[in-house]
Amino acid sequence: MYSKISRIEIHLPSSIRSNKELAEKFGRWDPENMEKKVGIRERRIASPDETAADLAFHAAEKVLKNYNREHIDMLIFCTQSPDYFLPTSACLLQERLRLPNTTAAFDFNQGCSGYIYGLSMAKAYINSGIANTVLLLTAETYSKHIHEKDLGNQSIFGDGAAATIIERSDKEHIFDFILGSDGSGKENLIVKNGGFRNQNTINAVPKETSSGDIYTDNHIFMNGPEIFNFTIKAVPQAVNACLEKNKLSLDEINYVIFHQANKFMIDYLRKKLKISPDKFYSNMLLTGNTVSATIPIAMKDAYEKNLIRSGDKVLLCGFGVGYSWGAVVIEIL
Repeated sequence: MYSKISRIEIHLPSSIRSNKELAEKFGRWDPENMEKKVGIRERRIASPDETAADLAFHAAEKVLKNYNREHIDMLIFCTQSPDYFLPTSACLLQERLRLPNTTAAFDFNQGCSGYIYGLSMAKAYINSGIANTVLLLTAETYSKHIHEKDLGNQSIFGDGAAATIIERSDKEHIFDFILGSDGSGKENLIVKNGGFRNQNTINAVPKETSSGDIYTDNHIFMNGPEIFNFTIKAVPQAVNACLEKNKLSLDEINYVIFHQANKFMIDYLRKKLKISPDKFYSNMLLTGNTVSATIPIAMKDAYEKNLIRSGDKVLLCGFGVGYSWGAVVIEIL
């Protein structure tokens, strides 16, 4: 039994947060310098009453248009901003999307490597015979985790969602995976409060980062330099291991799509891995870093621009919070 990615659709909130708006709000940074540094001009932001599950629902409605919903027998939802601790948002989406009651549904809490992890689970369920068709939803609203006075994270993260249908195939189109994690880096990208280890604190004490940004333990904290150090070590190892496991060379890869963290980071990785610019994609300019949704958003964009075509082998790599990382080679239908 084999598997393939048959459809991808995306959904972005309507509200836009531009560099100009951030520069006026904070009185720091020139909008053009901000764009040059992080590769982002604007990002989409969910409204106060709009959740990651809402974004995922709209992406799913697009991907299920003219598709027989009775064929979906598993729904997997990746998010770090769920509607509730319980019940699982995937079960709510099953009902909301009018999927059959035979549809298995579950969430998993994963960040920037979430799309790769999700694909690995979809492939495993299909190849084992447990499922024939999997709907993988990746959606995030990190904007709700960010303090209003945190320019650094507001300049990077945007909200968005993607919906991917993975089906059984007569030929393998999703090849072997490399997955990894290192929990020793947990403190470098974390929301400390909100779970049962540390519940949210009323009037949490504001803290200041070395760059002058404000956050509290109720909000996201990111140690950018340490995340960069982790990334430049883990990603080249993962990419090379993935190529070796799949018995491929970089020359045999038609295109490479990384998690869209920020322009500086992925440009550095491209050069370190000696990947040609003409087969390496960056599309965060108008979306920002949408966490687990960045890779499918980039894939959809690259396909529509005819940069990736049927038969192409594309290497995907996600990395970030956890620390966690994953890489896989897929073949485009």
